[in-house]
Amino acid sequence: MMDAREVQLRQWLPAAIAQAAPELGPLPAAEPILSAASADASARRYFRWQQGDFSLIIMDAPPEQEDSRPFVRIAELMTEASVRVPRIFVSDLQQGFLLLEDMGQRTFLEQIQAGIYDSWLEQLFSAAIDSLVRWQQASRPGVLPPYDSAVLQRELELFPDWYVARHLQCSFSEVDRADWAELCQLLLASINAETRVFVHRDYMARNLMVPASGEPAVLDFQDALYGPASYDATSLFADAFFSWPEPRRDAWMHSYWQRARAAGIELPGDYAVFQRQYRLMGVQRHLKVLGIFARISYRDGKPRYLDDAPRFLAYLQSACQAEPELAPLQRLLARLELTP
Repeated sequence: MMDAREVQLRQWLPAAIAQAAPELGPLPAAEPILSAASADASARRYFRWQQGDFSLIIMDAPPEQEDSRPFVRIAELMTEASVRVPRIFVSDLQQGFLLLEDMGQRTFLEQIQAGIYDSWLEQLFSAAIDSLVRWQQASRPGVLPPYDSAVLQRELELFPDWYVARHLQCSFSEVDRADWAELCQLLLASINAETRVFVHRDYMARNLMVPASGEPAVLDFQDALYGPASYDATSLFADAFFSWPEPRRDAWMHSYWQRARAAGIELPGDYAVFQRQYRLMGVQRHLKVLGIFARISYRDGKPRYLDDAPRFLAYLQSACQAEPELAPLQRLLARLELTP
């Protein structure tokens, strides 16, 4: 049964298709079909409009819950950087509907989970690295909001507020709070010392589309900020929904480091220094994501996200083993009984 937003979308769609017609060209003579395409952790969802073998995507972003202006602006920035993103044919920000190019039906993640990737996995991730480096090369200050200490700390607090307090049903002791403060200081000092670039903030397999040819299309970029250079590569290789062996993740990270430096991104000349940076950056992201997944579960009624919590706890344990200075985190996880 259709909800009110879908009814509104169906009423909006014919005029939008007509508006885009000069750019779309002749369409197949077939009955159009509208079907659900996907949904994400926010209030956004997507529909696929198909007529014969031609299709478009409609983003439904209720304006009272989602501001689509950043999506439009960042799509322009990524296009200018020669990063492949969906073309926007019609943008109705007042109603919260966007008519987009259809970039295909299979994400990197779906391809990986289906187990049909062995022969061209390296090609997929090599192309993803190339796109990321071009995005970073286009970086300049003052264009995107800063990914600064205030934002980073606010993200970190999602862990005690939602994962610990709401999911684990416990609170920090004084000893816990001391270790947490020491950990946050360590993470922020490292992250703030990194080179600043454009940061997608969710550059991972679920948001990259498998291309029929050429490079992958990048999705879900509306939350981009100007921040630490290691963030997006860390997101890509320490995936939220699929785990790679540590040696493979590090090999991909080393490839990114080499190509980014060759392209003029100011990363440390010593790879070991960069390893420390991306491990500490990863700790910040993993703690944040645990908090976000708990919030999505309890506030938004989407409990399946917490099924992936063990993956992030494993990432945190791996980082603690590699970086002795993460001892405050190791102690905290042990006291919360979040260690194997």
